[in-house]
Amino acid sequence: MASRGKTETSKLKQNLEEQLDRLMQQLQDLEECREELDTDEYEETKKETLEQLSEFNDSLKKIMSGNMTLVDELSGMQLAIQAAISQAFKTPEVIRLFAKKQPGQLRTRLAEMDRDLMVGKLERDLYTQQKVEILTALRKLGEKGCSQVTWTLPSASHQKC
Repeated sequence: MASRGKTETSKLKQNLEEQLDRLMQQLQDLEECREELDTDEYEETKKETLEQLSEFNDSLKKIMSGNMTLVDELSGMQLAIQAAISQAFKTPEVIRLFAKKQPGQLRTRLAEMDRDLMVGKLERDLYTQQKVEILTALRKLGEKGCSQVTWTLPSASHQKC
């Protein structure tokens, strides 16, 4: 009988992660297709997706209040959802990696962005916004050395994470 509860908990966690992934992918797709949509359509779709995230967050709160075995795993997802709703992170990829607690992949993304900036594939403004998001996510994940960041020219850009 004890394994049945673990199986159900595991399945619930998997379903919640899939739901979060779907919503984050929806936000990412929306950002990628932004140029193809008119402003009203983009804003309406983004608003609907954020409402779905808010509803998902409410569901997580209910689950967390009733089932303490999932609290630790669900709290990370809830933080990511709250960040998306509050728009602390604007990049769905960063939200997804934050929710899944994947600091290594966040660091990899940061290195890719440094490279893309140097070769001219990424604009400075977008680079700065995403770098701040990634470093904030790393700090919130409790990563060491992320509190002090050196902002320099792209040719000498580095961070302590």
